[in-house]
Amino acid sequence: MSVDSVLKAAPANPRLTGIVITVISAFFMSLDSIFIRLSGVGGFDTSFLFGLFTAISMLTLTQVLDKRGVIGTLKAGGWPVIVSGLLMLGSALSMVMSVKHTSVANVAVIMSVTPALAALFGRLFLGEVTRKATWIAIGSVMVGIAIVVSGSVGSIHIYGDGLALIAANFVALNQTLTRKYKQMSRTVIVGMGGLFLALATVSFVSPGTYTVQTWVVMGAMGLLTGPAGRVLGFVATRYISAPEVGVVGMLKTVFAPALAFVIFAEIAPVNSFVGGAVILTAVLAYMLTSLSKAKHGA
Repeated sequence: MSVDSVLKAAPANPRLTGIVITVISAFFMSLDSIFIRLSGVGGFDTSFLFGLFTAISMLTLTQVLDKRGVIGTLKAGGWPVIVSGLLMLGSALSMVMSVKHTSVANVAVIMSVTPALAALFGRLFLGEVTRKATWIAIGSVMVGIAIVVSGSVGSIHIYGDGLALIAANFVALNQTLTRKYKQMSRTVIVGMGGLFLALATVSFVSPGTYTVQTWVVMGAMGLLTGPAGRVLGFVATRYISAPEVGVVGMLKTVFAPALAFVIFAEIAPVNSFVGGAVILTAVLAYMLTSLSKAKHGA
């Protein structure tokens, strides 16, 4: 079943549809940091394998399910597809490297700055006016981020935290771009991003040294959860604004540390725990408000 056929079967209310899609996307995205830790290889190696498998899965899917094929979708999308793929390259590489230099909790929570950046970029480039409720949620999220980052200032985690912030900028720009060009093929965007990532890192890696576990773990991430999370995140921008996608998508700040605790027994620092609680409260309140509006057709 293609992405377009799923969209045709979606509920009539766009806000509700966008929120549901984004929640699913957030769960898949939260698995990224877990697979990166389980890969057992360095940042460039992880990036290469993620890009390689993502390119294989998404470009093959595009070729099989889209009657235009890969070349046709690239021509139809034009330059925005290439730019979107390059932005994904930047976000994926920064995120992978950040996980190698700071805690999973910190990466997840710092990425919460995405909705604020998306709102800013949406205003600058699209002229979108962000709803008051969204700004309140964004402000609360920023408070949570400040609490988390305060625990890393002067520590070895500050480098990883900085990379996570860079990744958030790339994600926000990409959400804004796909919001503007809604008809671009989301699968080919993610596929091109994976291809660019593999090409950018191939000269820094040695695939012959990888263990079976590395290939299996990164295959699961690159072929399944990683692309699915990103495609769904881009699809959601067809229904709700980029800042709204960013706010609801912050549920991954809850999913990721919980998974890290279960799998690695990694206990988040107190600052990350408190900041994450602030963010979770803001996101849940925002979701309840938005779902109430959706229910009444607002």
